[in-house]
Amino acid sequence: MAVVELDQGGFEAAIQDNAFVIVDFWAPWCGPCRSFAPVYEKVSADFDDILFAKVNTEDEQQIAAHFNIRSIPTLMIFREQTIIYAQAGAMPEARFRELLSKARDLDMAEVKRQEAEKRNDAQNSDSA
Repeated sequence: MAVVELDQGGFEAAIQDNAFVIVDFWAPWCGPCRSFAPVYEKVSADFDDILFAKVNTEDEQQIAAHFNIRSIPTLMIFREQTIIYAQAGAMPEARFRELLSKARDLDMAEVKRQEAEKRNDAQNSDSA
């Protein structure tokens, strides 16, 4: 699948309309971003079930600010509209593939159960 560029108008729809999305936050002036781009493109061709997207933080400052992007490149993985990974730094192809395999294998029912538990705990501590 080809890598798609996301802007403010398409970002939310991309996350809502796809069960598995990985976003590369980057900028044209960023050397590590430019060196990671070919790896990102190459790996995207092998995962038809994942939407590979890029957000140019220079052009889309609102999106970068919303997700508190402070260093680039930053990779963010969404599964079922839930952020399951967010970390700055480029990575070698083998590590990137391993990350995607682990993300694919994640039990999202368990992730959502744990999130709900954390929200309940936070609400209970706020009301105490």
